[in-house]
Amino acid sequence: MLALGLLAGLSVLSFLAYGYLSWDSLRLGPGETEATRKGLGEGPGAGDPGSQPHIVFILADDQGFRDVGYHGSEIRTPTLDKLAAEGVKLENYYVQPMCTPSRSQFITGKYQIHTGLQHSIIRPTQPNCLPLDNVTLPQKLKEVGYSTHMVGKWHLGFYRRECMPTQRGFDTFFGSLLGSGDYYTHFKCDSPGICGYDLYENDNAAWDHDNGIYSTQMYTQKVQQILASHSPRKPIFLYIAYQAVHSPLQAPGKYFEHYRSINNINRRRYAAMLACLDEAINNVTLALKKYGYYENSIIIYSSDNGGQPMAGGSNWPLRGSKGTYWEGGIRAVGFVHSPLLKNKGSVCKELVHITDWFPTLITLAEGQIDEDIQLDGYDIWETISEGRRSPRVDILHNIDPIYTKAKNGSWAAGYGIWNTAIQSAIRVNHWKLLTGNPGYSDWVPPQAFSNAGPNRWHNERVSWSAGKTVWLFNITADPYERVDLSARYPDVVKQLLRRLSQFNKTAVPVRYPPKDPRSNPKLNGGVWGPWFKEDEKKKKSDKSKGANKQKKSKNKKKAN
Repeated sequence: MLALGLLAGLSVLSFLAYGYLSWDSLRLGPGETEATRKGLGEGPGAGDPGSQPHIVFILADDQGFRDVGYHGSEIRTPTLDKLAAEGVKLENYYVQPMCTPSRSQFITGKYQIHTGLQHSIIRPTQPNCLPLDNVTLPQKLKEVGYSTHMVGKWHLGFYRRECMPTQRGFDTFFGSLLGSGDYYTHFKCDSPGICGYDLYENDNAAWDHDNGIYSTQMYTQKVQQILASHSPRKPIFLYIAYQAVHSPLQAPGKYFEHYRSINNINRRRYAAMLACLDEAINNVTLALKKYGYYENSIIIYSSDNGGQPMAGGSNWPLRGSKGTYWEGGIRAVGFVHSPLLKNKGSVCKELVHITDWFPTLITLAEGQIDEDIQLDGYDIWETISEGRRSPRVDILHNIDPIYTKAKNGSWAAGYGIWNTAIQSAIRVNHWKLLTGNPGYSDWVPPQAFSNAGPNRWHNERVSWSAGKTVWLFNITADPYERVDLSARYPDVVKQLLRRLSQFNKTAVPVRYPPKDPRSNPKLNGGVWGPWFKEDEKKKKSDKSKGANKQKKSKNKKKAN
């Protein structure tokens, strides 16, 4: 009771603290105005840029919440720390628990239930991709004159040519199509005997670039080339989706220098990978300054999901890990760095979600959002730049009707409103509700990485009564999800279950087809790539039409 009373008190204090805004004034030098500041260029060809900012979105892969210097990590990230300190840190920022869902929501501004990608990720052998009827962020930016370039990991499907990045709004693409692969050879095996090469330049395998270069460094070099060859007078959108720090855990030898003392081999390798990534982002920032983009640029940094402790990542003090709907799976490292920010050096504790980048960036680019596009994201630029309240009051973390592993879930447990066997999670104001099986739920403290191998003895675990399928937390007062309040506040549970039910009425059918044997790279020159041929489909349809005509003519003869 005492703990619950303290939580209630914290809720009130948190709510009050939530209302205070930060209004740091933008300091200008002697004789300097906002206009002259925006007009500065530091490289060749730099002139007065237009009002449309250059947009650089950097997406890290599997970076844990704790794995940045300013969150107390032992891993050094001086670049990220500096950029975040000079920008706006997003400390109430949410993504999805896995790769494909976060990427799809970033590029469409829509929840998974509105694209059909509610379940898991897109597998390499599945005839599946981000539905073609969804307008993408680069397509909208191209409409208003942006040059659009993607470097890094796609992971939004490629079974047909129309699914490729260059067909979804990017002028150029250099990177991988799959979710993971070797950092040096760029080969990926999905299962024994199903292996192939996965490095592309635009729509073709990039064999010429296969020089054994570590992918983090190779992608950075490509970004530098793009910036050097483009004019800063024309707005550019750069989507840099690094492979790091996703497994396999590989890094160049020199980055291990500061981490020899870490006994846990996975953590040590992970630290080296993150150190290399931090250096890469420094090089991208230097290139923006060198070639005259920086003063009119917006740099956004985000992880795509929480870290995976078994692969070296740490989400401490948050609960859970990648692939789960606990905070450790969905609350991410994120910040915005830009000379255009009004409140530099501040912390944003307002609610922000990865779907919000779609409308925010289109608005900043002076683009138009079609009225018939039903977005789930909000324009949160004033929230970030000026410290205003967020227009967002809730987040549907997901509803996955296929994942029903909670054997004891039932309609009765959901008060007749919701079947709690279904894995789902929702946030409304301070409250968060989870149903079904949310996934691995341990807290993994730093000392868990102290030994040579994985050690779960240090992990903190919580036991709950058998058959539990509903959890309720006040995330503002209890961000670490230590006190379940579902029994104390059944009315709040019912309200959130009704909200889930309302969202579910708008859901489209799940797209999760079985694997297609034609996807085998052996049938495609040893390369992972589009295998579905449109002409094959037409031939089959023509054959079926011909067969139907023959049947009809035979039937007519029989009738005569």
